[in-house]
Amino acid sequence: MSQALATMQTETPVVSRERALRILSKSLYRDLRQNGYEPKQIVALASELIAQVTSDISNDSTLA
Repeated sequence: MSQALATMQTETPVVSRERALRILSKSLYRDLRQNGYEPKQIVALASELIAQVTSDISNDSTLA
């Protein structure tokens, strides 16, 4: 029983974080659209974010 509880406690933050990211992304998308950004511009923003994360991951792997 305590192992099941420990598993729930370690998995809950991941689920909460994933849910928070979904909510944040929907909110950001809605705000961008309400402020006149076109879907193509939002895709460009998403691509730039992915490029930044990729660069960060690449830099981390060269330090290891």
